Amino acid sequence: MAETKIKIDLPPPFPDHTQLPDEDDTFVKNFQEHPQSILLTDSIAPILQQRHPDGNYVIGQDSGIYWRETEPPERGAEAPDWFYRKIGFKASPL
Repeated sequence: MAETKIKIDLPPPFPDHTQLPDEDDTFVKNFQEHPQSILLTDSIAPILQQRHPDGNYVIGQDSGIYWRETEPPERGAEAPDWFYRKIGFKASPL
């Protein structure tokens, strides 16, 4: 039986966190954004602690989440004001 070799051209790897921009030099247009994030975090914290008694969750505010590759990279970033995510390991206390 003859072996057939097929060449597969893979796309270039996605850039890592050291290669992506971390700011876009724009300012916050909503001056209430920060207080709203604090209010939301404080309000939902007891529910998250009840839902995840092991502490395996994280709350993020004003974080860039890259969801697709674009040129320039900033166009592919989604930056929610607030988000929560369950994590798979125990977060260490600060």
